[in-house]
Amino acid sequence: MIRVNENYLKIQASYLFTEIAHRVKAHQDAHPDAKIIRLGIGDVTEPLAPAVVAAMHKAVDDEAARETFHGYGPEQGYAFLRDAIAENDFQKREIDVASDEIFVSDGAKCDCGNIQELFGQDVKIAVPDPVYPVYVDTNVMAGRTGVNTDGRYSGLIYLDGNAANGFVPAPGNLEADVVYLCFPNNPTGATATKAQLQAWVDWARANKALILFDAAYEAFIRTPGIPHSIYECAGARECAIEFRSFSKTAGFTGVRCGYTVVPKGLVAWKADGSSAELRPFWTRRQTTKFNGCSYITQRGAEAVYSPEGAAQTKATIDFYLGNAKIVKDALLALGYDVTGGMDSPYLWVNVKGDSWEFFDRLLKEANVVTTPGAGFGRAGEGYIRISAFNSRENVEEAVGRIAKVLGG
Repeated sequence: MIRVNENYLKIQASYLFTEIAHRVKAHQDAHPDAKIIRLGIGDVTEPLAPAVVAAMHKAVDDEAARETFHGYGPEQGYAFLRDAIAENDFQKREIDVASDEIFVSDGAKCDCGNIQELFGQDVKIAVPDPVYPVYVDTNVMAGRTGVNTDGRYSGLIYLDGNAANGFVPAPGNLEADVVYLCFPNNPTGATATKAQLQAWVDWARANKALILFDAAYEAFIRTPGIPHSIYECAGARECAIEFRSFSKTAGFTGVRCGYTVVPKGLVAWKADGSSAELRPFWTRRQTTKFNGCSYITQRGAEAVYSPEGAAQTKATIDFYLGNAKIVKDALLALGYDVTGGMDSPYLWVNVKGDSWEFFDRLLKEANVVTTPGAGFGRAGEGYIRISAFNSRENVEEAVGRIAKVLGG
C-alpha cells in the first residue's frame, strides 16, 4: 500500500500566495470590470535588459548550428558565468569567493529549499519571524518539525523581528544548529549592518552552527556601508552558505537563474564528532538531482555583468526603488509606520490591526493587492507587505486609490 509523506499534512492548508490568488480571483469574478493593481507578490514587471535579450538571442543561434550547439552543461554552471559572478559580485568588492565555490541553479528559492537535504534530521533549525515561507515549509516537508499550533511549528526556533529591533533579530543565547537569515529582508525590507551580521558570524563560529544567508535582494542596496554579502564579515567562510538570484536583480523571474556559494573548507559534523566538508556534499546533490541551468539562460545571466547589462539592470532597479519611494512617501503622509523601501523593493507597513482584514479592505475598496503580514508568520500580524514591482503609472494610480480609502 502506497503511503503519503504525512509531513505535508502539517503544512497550513493554503500557501500564502495561493490564498491571495483565491481571494483576488473571487473579487475579480464578483467585479469583472474592476482594474486590479497588484502590489503583492514580488514578481517583476519590467522587460529584460536589452543586453540580456541580445545575449540570449545569440545563444539560441548557437543552438541552431552543430559547431556551437550545447547539450548537457556542467551541473555546477558554465565557467563563463561562474567566472563572471566571482569577479563582479565578490572579487571587485574584495570578497574572497572563487568561481569553483559557485553553483549556478534555476533560482535561489529552489536552493534555499534543497540545501537542507545536506543536514541531519535532528538539527535544530532557527528561522526569523516574519519569514519567507520557503524556509519553514521545506523543513516541515522534510519532517524536522511537529504540528502547527497558533501559527508556529513545534521543533522550529523562531527569532522575533519587530519594530524594537528594527526587524533584525540578534543571536543572543540562541541554541541552534542552522539559522536562516535574509538581508535585505523579505518581507520586511529591513537591512542589517555589518556589525549585526558580524555578531551572527561570531555566534555561528562559537557554536559550530551554520548560517544560510539569502542575499536575493542585495542589488537593491544603495546605502553605503550596508553589506551585500555575508562574506564581508570576518570568518563567514567558516560558517555560512550564501544564496543569490537573478530574479529581482535582472528580471529573471520567468527566465530562472540563481546561484549558491559553498566555500571550500566549510564543514559540518558527523555523529562520531569528525567533520565533513559541505561543498562535496552539495556537488553530489546537484549532480545527482539537477541537470543544470540552460546554456541560453546562463548566457543571458553572463550579459548582466557586461558594461551595458550592468548599467541597464541598475537602471531598472533604480526604477523600482523610485516606485518604492512614491509608495513610502504616501503612506508616511497618511500616518503609517513603514520599514523598507530604500534598499529593498518591499515596504512593511504597520496597519495597526488585523492584516488579512486590511488586505481585504484594500482589495475590495481600492482594487489593490498587497500581502498580509500574517502570512509570513505570527510576528507579521498587524502588518502588510507592499511590493514596488509594477509600472510607474500603476503605482501612482494605486497610491491615489489607497490614499482615498485610508485618508477618507
